[in-house]
Amino acid sequence: MKTITVAAAVILNEQNQLLLVRKQNTQAFMQVGGKLEPNEAPEITMQREILEEVGSSCVIEQFIGHFETAAANEPDHILVSHLYLVQLDQAPQIAAEIAEMKWIDLNDSETQLAPLTKEIVIPWCEEYLSTVQ
Repeated sequence: MKTITVAAAVILNEQNQLLLVRKQNTQAFMQVGGKLEPNEAPEITMQREILEEVGSSCVIEQFIGHFETAAANEPDHILVSHLYLVQLDQAPQIAAEIAEMKWIDLNDSETQLAPLTKEIVIPWCEEYLSTVQ
C-alpha cells in the first residue's frame, strides 16, 4: 500500500464543536491539513495548510500524536497523520480547494467523516474535553 503523510489540525470552538472541511470533488469531511512538502516540518505544514484552507494564522497548542488510518479519498492508501491541537487566531473562512466547512458536535451521526476523524480525532476530543472541564 502507498502512504500519504499529512499534518492535521484538531480545532475546537467554545461550544466544544470540531471544525471540519470537505475538499472539492470529495464526500468526506476531515480535519484541516494537508500533505507535507519535501523537507517541511509537520508544524510548518500545519500552519501553512490552515492559512491556505481556512484563511487564519494559528497557534499550535499541543502535539496529539502520530497515527495511521485509511485515507479518505485515495483507495489503497494509508494515511500517516501528525495530529495537533490548534487554536485559530481569527474566524475560519473557506479558501483554496475547500468546498464546504462546518463545525460539528462530537456526537454528530449525519456527517460523512474521514477515517482519521471518526477513529482517532473524535475519541481523542471526547477524552480531552472530559479532562479540561
